[in-house]
This record gives sequence, structure tokens and C-alpha cells, in this order.
Amino acid sequence: MSRVVNANKQSMRSVNSSIKEMTAEGAVVIQAANHIHGLAAGLRHGDLTIEGDCGDYLGVLNDGASIHIRGDAGRYLADNMTAGLIIVDGNADYGAGQYCYGGTLVIHGDAGDFTAVMNKGANILIAGNVGDEVATYMLAGDLVILGDAGENLGNYLIRGNIYIGGEWRSLGNNTRIRPLSQHDIEKLQGHFDEFNLQADPTTFQKVVRQSEKPFYKVKETDELPLHREAIPEV
Repeated sequence: MSRVVNANKQSMRSVNSSIKEMTAEGAVVIQAANHIHGLAAGLRHGDLTIEGDCGDYLGVLNDGASIHIRGDAGRYLADNMTAGLIIVDGNADYGAGQYCYGGTLVIHGDAGDFTAVMNKGANILIAGNVGDEVATYMLAGDLVILGDAGENLGNYLIRGNIYIGGEWRSLGNNTRIRPLSQHDIEKLQGHFDEFNLQADPTTFQKVVRQSEKPFYKVKETDELPLHREAIPEV
């Protein structure tokens, strides 16, 4: 049986203290916490469910907990996560999954601008659309977008993979399209099956870095088409 924390009129410190105590004894359900920023910060274990929306910086520095948000998330969701799992049933605001070193973040709705900025190793899956400057300075890990993206997708991409099933307004600097391998298709299908995402992995496109030196200007002859309808260079 899950233990319940009603966060109504409580402070972030008092709620987080209760969470840390209760997670050692089993699953925890958190209610009325949409006013709290920094909820469930720095947890190393535990199974949490947040009923409804939550504030900014939820799951910051998560290091192993499993957190399920049955609503929308605020800004900077899972900032600096190193391990664990965070699932959002709704949408996420600006800056979701920034500076993550590991773990998995799944957003079943849309995500805002600057999602996955400087991702350093997490798997980040977005079932809806994303905003502008997504995966800027990405260093490692996988970003999977089932919907559309805004401007400068993967701007100054350093390492890692971006998989997108929809359209984009523009790709950022130091990006190119690479055909999917069989390994890519199997990996995507595994993600979709695990998190109940409905998509055909064979229809996705893969965005990777153009050069190991992203801050050097690429010659015009090396540039690839930025629009989805163009045939990618092999």
C-alpha cells in the first residue's frame, strides 16, 4: 500500500523530508504539490507518483528514483539527473532534461524550448512536439521526438543521437541526416514498446553531428539539406 503525502500548504523542505523518510518503506503518492519547486530533489531510490501537475525543477539531481507525474511538469524537469526514471503523462515546460548525465525521461505530451540542452547521457523521449533550440550542445545520449521540432534542432551538436518522426523548422549548426541502421530501428522499437509509445521506427530520421569540431565553420560544399523532404546524403 502506498503512503500518501498531501503537500497542500507545506514547504518544499518539509515535503522532501517526508518523501525521503517514506521511500525507504515503499511507494509514495504525493498530492497537491503544484506550488512546490524542487520537489523530489536528489533522491537515490524510491517509487513516487505525483497526482496532478507539479512545479519547476522536479526531480533535479535525481540519482535513481522512479517518478511518475500524472499531469504537467513545470520548467527544468529532471535537471542534472544522473540515474533513474521520470515519466510525465502530460506536457513539460521550458528546459526539460537539461544537463542530464544518465537516466531516462519520458514525456507523453509536448516539451518546451531548450529541452535536452547539454544532455550528457540520458535517454529522453518526447511523444509530442518540442520547441526551439532543443538538444543544443548535446554531448551524449539519445533524444527521441515522435512529433515536430522548432528552430535550430541540435544546434552545435557535439555527440549523441537525435531521432525525429515529424518535421522541423530548421536544423542547427553542425548537424546532418544519417540513414537509420537496423540497430537504430531495433533500439527505437524497444523504447516504444517499453513506454507504450505508438510509432513506426522505420519512418524516423536520425540527426547526428557534422564534425567533431562543431564550432568551426563547415564549408558550403559539406553542408546537407535541412528540410525533411530533401533526400539525405549517404
